[in-house]
Amino acid sequence: MVVLGVTGGIGSGKSYISSLLREQMNVPVYDCDAEAKRLISEDEEIRQELTELVGAPIFKEGKLQKKVLADYLFANEQHVQKVNAIVHPAVRSDIGKWAKQQDSEVVAVESAILYESGFDTLVDKVLFVNAPLELRIQRAMKRDGSIREQIEARIGMQQSEQQREKADYIIDNVTEGKTDLLDALQRILEKITLNLTEI
Repeated sequence: MVVLGVTGGIGSGKSYISSLLREQMNVPVYDCDAEAKRLISEDEEIRQELTELVGAPIFKEGKLQKKVLADYLFANEQHVQKVNAIVHPAVRSDIGKWAKQQDSEVVAVESAILYESGFDTLVDKVLFVNAPLELRIQRAMKRDGSIREQIEARIGMQQSEQQREKADYIIDNVTEGKTDLLDALQRILEKITLNLTEI
């Protein structure tokens, strides 16, 4: 089994690429963002540690208060590191369990912060999803309903250029059509499976 990391900056379209892998190419995909939210909701130890760190208002009637967490995260860079120190080990462990349950030559792990989180050590190859900065800003504004300044601030916190340089494969996601993207993904998967047969 080869584990393919899928990463890219905000608005690059990595979730769309992951959906193509999952739905069109039968590649199981672990969505780190979605699974982290699930773990925060389900894991009592994580909930307790976050409550101690952020305060009781972070959960209301058992549900995560996303705005409370977001306000805490954006207030201070050290806050991000403290929350990550609680959540990332649980996600890392969950990725390992999930991968063992898959019956596929190739599986993928989608993470916006693949390198920053250290999840890159869990993958064999990395696919970086690329798009022009202005397009990324417009996509993120439309998707999140955020103002431009908020998106630019979030982009400024990411290390997209360094991620691009480390990647094994790069896809330029600049169109809304999926034919070219599917062709590019097919070529990447062929390279990966070819390497598998050579081992």
